[in-house]
Amino acid sequence: MTRPFSFGTRQLDLACPQVMGILNITADSFSDAGELLAGNRLDGDALLRRAEVMVEAGATLLDLGAESTRPGAAAVAEGEELERLNAALTLLRPRFDVVLSVDSSSPAVFAMAAAAGAGLLNDVRALRRSGAVEAARASGLPVCLMHMQGEPGTMQDDPRYHDVMAEVGRFLSERVQAYTEAGIDRDRILLDPGFGFGKRLEHNLTLLVELKSLAASGLPILVGLSRKRMLGELTGRATGERVAAGVAAAVLAAERGASIIRTHDVAATVDGLKVLEALKRTRGIDA
Repeated sequence: MTRPFSFGTRQLDLACPQVMGILNITADSFSDAGELLAGNRLDGDALLRRAEVMVEAGATLLDLGAESTRPGAAAVAEGEELERLNAALTLLRPRFDVVLSVDSSSPAVFAMAAAAGAGLLNDVRALRRSGAVEAARASGLPVCLMHMQGEPGTMQDDPRYHDVMAEVGRFLSERVQAYTEAGIDRDRILLDPGFGFGKRLEHNLTLLVELKSLAASGLPILVGLSRKRMLGELTGRATGERVAAGVAAAVLAAERGASIIRTHDVAATVDGLKVLEALKRTRGIDA
């Protein structure tokens, strides 16, 4: 990306990879489950402390999720999702000058998020729920469309592809077409290949190796690799011990065209990307 991308009232220069901090307001996420909840409700103090650490470390976006999408995760009632996310947006918006993203597939959440000052809709189902396209269009916000084979509860049971890169690319192209045909500007779309969402290790590695072909669409690419099972399969490390592997994967993704890196480990990821950007500048000077 060579021009600023508009996230509601805020713009970011995606020519330089940006870091999105993950804030899970959930009881059963695969990482940091329950840490931002007090019972079933948002723990506002814990949220503000976590957000402050991430923003001070260099996050320019914060992604808020109130329903886990890990394999086998329990569904959350829409009213509960709305309550948690509205409370989080209300707390964060006046305190932090960053883009606030909502990780949801709910049309009702899209409408609430726009009214509450969010700058991005991040939908793992790529606006496939009934009414989602219409609600996204009405919100006026940009949308990240992600590829997922199946549904969160069963997506890892037996994922299969003939050609994972071609199939992921075709799916995202079809979703972009459906979105633009509904009257939504292409300039409001980001793409996410969906690492770990209905994919085996070999599928994830292929997507990472060939990420440049997805970036060739001209649309910004968002990736989420942080602490995921694929990193555990490669390193043998537990979820909380995958920071180094996650940073390595993030740098490789940014080198291959990713514009936004979604991560639990903001400070380490920012450091890794600084090294990459220094190498790019040096290469430019030497060219």
